[in-house]
Amino acid sequence: MVSGRPYRWTIAAFLAPALLIYTGFLILPIADSLRLSLYGQVAGQPDHFVGLDNYATLFGSPEWAPHFWKALGNNAIFFAIHLCVQNPVGLLLAALLSGKRLFGRAIYRTLIFTPTMLSVVIVGFVWQLMLSPLWGVGKHILGLVWLGGLFRPWLGLESSALVTLGLISVWQFVGIPLMLFTAALLQIPEDVIEAARIDGASAMQVFWRIKLPLILPTVGIVAILTYVGNFNAFDLVYAVKGALAGPNFSTDLLGTFFYRSFFGYQLQAGNPGMGATVATVMFVIILAGVALYLFGVQRRMARYEL
Repeated sequence: MVSGRPYRWTIAAFLAPALLIYTGFLILPIADSLRLSLYGQVAGQPDHFVGLDNYATLFGSPEWAPHFWKALGNNAIFFAIHLCVQNPVGLLLAALLSGKRLFGRAIYRTLIFTPTMLSVVIVGFVWQLMLSPLWGVGKHILGLVWLGGLFRPWLGLESSALVTLGLISVWQFVGIPLMLFTAALLQIPEDVIEAARIDGASAMQVFWRIKLPLILPTVGIVAILTYVGNFNAFDLVYAVKGALAGPNFSTDLLGTFFYRSFFGYQLQAGNPGMGATVATVMFVIILAGVALYLFGVQRRMARYEL
């Protein structure tokens, strides 16, 4: 008689392929980046061990520190734009489009999610054309609603380029929180909502006092996904502004700073040791945020549910 208890070697056999792929494409590159960040370069000589000197250079050197802290600050602003604009808008759209009485709600969801599937290069190029002060349609569109005087070359101004790129990214990826919030809202039992309506609760009260508390775990998951995604951001800035993240590094993020550090730009040669140091710092920042969520917010929510 065969026991229903699975053999340990069977479990290991099924987990082995995923573990090997995960180790080869994630664990080993991270470990090698950590190793490389402890080595420095001298012209004409092989890499040599320098300990934590690269980190001291990154955080305190006049050559590296200003660019690093500026990129980190820009990254925090970029993340805040998504957290304060993208996620609330996604939640609002999900609340509106999850109603069963709305005609064509599936079409609206598809249209909103469509930009997410587009290439970032295409999105960046199209928005560059639209916002161009020479041939863009942005000024004309604003003129149709008598706001043409407000048009500015937003992508070309240091004061507005980063926010403009953040809003373009919000436009492209708002479909992701929309779908996650919609899935969470549709899982709420209809009996709970119907009971609240019978008790006289308005649609707004049902959302704030019943629906929103029930989907708080999803809100937390979307927030941490936003955090990870934005502190890894690179492609949109590179597609629109290039590796220099202009004007005057005003749109520089940790991703573009890492790219210039590792691969170099213009006449400046790349420095793999410093590039690996930047990558390691990015990894630590992301890991700290995820750990804070898992061991702080998530554990507190689990205790609350119990």
